[in-house]
Amino acid sequence: MSAIQETGGEIDTLSNDILLLFVPFAEKPEWIERITKRFKGLQIRWVNSIRDNHIIVKAEEVSPEKWDGVTLLTSFLPPPAEFIPKVRFVQLTSAGADRWPGHPKYQDENVIFCTTNGIHAPQIAEWVIGVWLSHQHNFLHYAENMKTRFWESPFAARAQDSTNLRIGILGYGAIGRQCARLANALGMEIYAYTRSERATPESRKDDSYCVPGTGDPNGLLPAKWFHGSSRADVNAFLGQDLDLLVISVPLTAETRHILSHEQFDILSAKKTFVANIARGGHIDQDALIEALEKGKIRGAALDVTDPEPFPADHRLWDAPNLFLTPHVSWKTDFLWDRLLDIVELNVGRLARGERLINVVNRTLHY
Repeated sequence: MSAIQETGGEIDTLSNDILLLFVPFAEKPEWIERITKRFKGLQIRWVNSIRDNHIIVKAEEVSPEKWDGVTLLTSFLPPPAEFIPKVRFVQLTSAGADRWPGHPKYQDENVIFCTTNGIHAPQIAEWVIGVWLSHQHNFLHYAENMKTRFWESPFAARAQDSTNLRIGILGYGAIGRQCARLANALGMEIYAYTRSERATPESRKDDSYCVPGTGDPNGLLPAKWFHGSSRADVNAFLGQDLDLLVISVPLTAETRHILSHEQFDILSAKKTFVANIARGGHIDQDALIEALEKGKIRGAALDVTDPEPFPADHRLWDAPNLFLTPHVSWKTDFLWDRLLDIVELNVGRLARGERLINVVNRTLHY
């Protein structure tokens, strides 16, 4: 047991470190005070990476003094490598690492990278189930009726509840597990897909950061598990008569356009509803437009597109049965406290020489 756990005292093993939080929210003095008291000698610097007009601050716009000597970094976007020559630990503010491959520090095996996988799960899962219920109960249709004060006959209503329907979760990480938890409450049958096989109870446990009371920590909810890295493996999963498909895999060369024409043809057998909260590059958007226009799927909800921001003249805007939001499913008033919680957790483990949480696999990039 460490000294901090035994006595609540100080840890001085980070006395030569400088932690820079390059994050999109204002400095929290009370957090800084607690951390600097807990980790004796640790210097903390803070840069709000968002201006009042919601414009992202670039690393090059930050005073050089803020970067000087930084050894521990919390950031979403990668700064130029020459800004962080001494960095040894990077805590990403995102659930994925797709912005970093190719960066010299990412390629340096001596630098530890960790994601914040888990802090986004509650709100993103609510977005997924929210858009699903909105579609199933035709909420947007009635919102339009309200604009003209039109009272439609209830006998004209189209609705379908979720009990005994099947949700397929492509990527059973923290977000996928919380989607499963909510879907289970609706009475849905859960099918899970992971890249690697999870054949044993131990392998099905979640080893990522988990907000207390959420997710599927022991992997008990899925009725069936699927796995594989080939398109044939994915296609076999998609062919399981899924009513709702959730895309929650990291974006890699392997998963880019994981849904294209062939996959939408498979989903057409059940007219699956598709929800994508991962990255826009997972879906071939031309194939999605065709699937929606031809009625191959019952609908789609996207919180991510390719590119972002999404061009106003793109024809996807006009596709039928589509709900589109501007990459906001991760938003919640509680997000930044969770981010600071995982930063503190990993800084503590770093100080005690323990394995960090959510360490990035530099081959798989998640």
